[in-house]
Amino acid sequence: MNTAAARVILAKLVLGFGFLLVTAIAGAQALEDCLACHEDVEYSSTAHPDVACGECHTNITDKRHKRGVEPLTDEDSCGNCHGRDVRTVGRSIHGGQTACIDCHGDPHEIRKVEEANCRVSAVNQIDQCGACHDDPPELVEGYLASVHGRGLLRSGLDAAPSCASCHGSHQILAVDDENSPTSHANSPEMCGSCHGSLLDSWQVESAHGMGWAEGRDDVPVCNDCHSSHAIIDPITAEARLESADTCGDCHAEYLTTFRATFHGQSSHLGLAVAATCSDCHTSHANLPADDPNSSVHVDNVVETCAQCHEGVTASVASFNPHSDPTDPDDNFAVYVVWAFMTSLLIGVFIFFGVHDSLWLQRSIVALLKGELKEERSKQGPYIKRFSAMYISMHVVIITTFLLLALTGLPLKFHYTPWAQTLIGWLGGIEFARVLHRLAAIGTFGYMAFHVGNLFIRWAFLKERGLMWGSSSMVPQWQDVKDFVANIRYFLYLGERPAGDRWTYWEKFDYLAVFWGVMIIGLSGLMLWFPLFFTQFLPGWTLNAAHVIHSDEALLATGFIFVFHFFHTHLRPESFPMDIVVFTGKMPLHKLKAERPREYQRLVDNNELDDLIVEPPTRAEALTAYIWGTIFLTIGVALAIGIIWALLSH
Repeated sequence: MNTAAARVILAKLVLGFGFLLVTAIAGAQALEDCLACHEDVEYSSTAHPDVACGECHTNITDKRHKRGVEPLTDEDSCGNCHGRDVRTVGRSIHGGQTACIDCHGDPHEIRKVEEANCRVSAVNQIDQCGACHDDPPELVEGYLASVHGRGLLRSGLDAAPSCASCHGSHQILAVDDENSPTSHANSPEMCGSCHGSLLDSWQVESAHGMGWAEGRDDVPVCNDCHSSHAIIDPITAEARLESADTCGDCHAEYLTTFRATFHGQSSHLGLAVAATCSDCHTSHANLPADDPNSSVHVDNVVETCAQCHEGVTASVASFNPHSDPTDPDDNFAVYVVWAFMTSLLIGVFIFFGVHDSLWLQRSIVALLKGELKEERSKQGPYIKRFSAMYISMHVVIITTFLLLALTGLPLKFHYTPWAQTLIGWLGGIEFARVLHRLAAIGTFGYMAFHVGNLFIRWAFLKERGLMWGSSSMVPQWQDVKDFVANIRYFLYLGERPAGDRWTYWEKFDYLAVFWGVMIIGLSGLMLWFPLFFTQFLPGWTLNAAHVIHSDEALLATGFIFVFHFFHTHLRPESFPMDIVVFTGKMPLHKLKAERPREYQRLVDNNELDDLIVEPPTRAEALTAYIWGTIFLTIGVALAIGIIWALLSH
């Protein structure tokens, strides 16, 4: 560099420094001149430390300006230095509605944006923007609770996005404006500015992303799934439990079938570890099932299922996590199972509904005519009807059955408020699962004990009459005749038939337990140990097992809580409760009235006197009524819940 050039540069530096010095002195002098009158003004701006009063107050032309001044506009004050920003705001959604000071605050206190106490700093934007954008409240509240808001405001992560990170600062446009960064066409790139790797893979590995890249506006983008303000960590329990409903906004038909499976039912009740949409379909690489690269393609489904079910076999490929048993084209075998179970359920309910309705009206008439005095009387001698073993067994049956109903029915009716509340009372879905399985073990236990007891009595004690005769629970021709006679009695066409030790409806109740434990038990074991059973059974049998378990449970609970309760406790002859099952003792006159054939046989065989016992003590009766009331109340409440759920769904 030659000497002349160096001198020129030096001269420019001197002149520039001199200009700044003169400006600062002039500004300071101007500030002093203004403060002579405006001593109440405190000027603490760090953004404009050297700006003279007149540079902003361009409407001041008279030093004394006693006659007043014209109000300042953004163009007059801020526009001299920030003209581009003022023009940008004018073209934004805030143009003509919001002034600079509305966001940046008092001009005398404006801070640098990077300062934490600046009104438009990242940590203060939610308060500043929220002062106007507070309707709906979810805008502000959603952000504060979001992973972005917590990251910025609680964890102090400066890189976490604030309002301006997504919406911009001055050139803010309507959310759905085609040029807005938050529009459908632009929002993935906006999110991708932070989540770049997800955007890159989503565009080429996801049906959603590839559709967006093609310019389609009918595919979901980031905020459709993650929301815009109330974004939560996708791996949290809250996010997992909400994800199915989010996907269901577009895929409603699949949400319906998903909610009909164990995965969908249990997640709806709060089981966060249950598989949800993204576990099978992935979140950012979801492809149609017929795409070879799809995680749910037939060639990949075993690997996908193995993420949760280690050791799964290839047979699981025929399991349908979106099974619709009502559609014969979905899986005909499962459809046949559903049709059979539905027919059985409807048939039993219609049969006993008609039977018990006729019985009820006939018993009411008999009660009004005084024909039931003996059945309802608690006076006189008692006869021993059940041994302590059978009393204990019945208590176990009641307890395990109610536990199974309390913990199982909420799964079937997961969509009802009472199911959600009941699961909460039980300590949550995970504890309810433990209770359900313990009750199932108890059920298998009492059934094994009873069958073993029968076998010992038949094989070793040589007891006869277990399979046929008056003491047998096996239906016989006499039961058919009693049924016909009872119908005639209900219709006022004949006398009430003479009952024996076991009536036809009691035999039905008894044998229904065998059927129920076998059907519900086997299907329940398949659902409990799916990996074991799919080693030798196709995966679709799990779909069939779910149908059987669900519908048979509805049949069992509905029958017990409505018809069995009526047969035993709620019919006028026994109302409000027959405590013989808890005490083992029955009034002799009731035996004579309801079961005259058994009474006569005991008399003829000189066995009656051996069975006469003292009436239940006050304590025994009170205990029976207390526990009976608890059991009946739970059952009736569940019956009401079932009916409500069926009618409202």
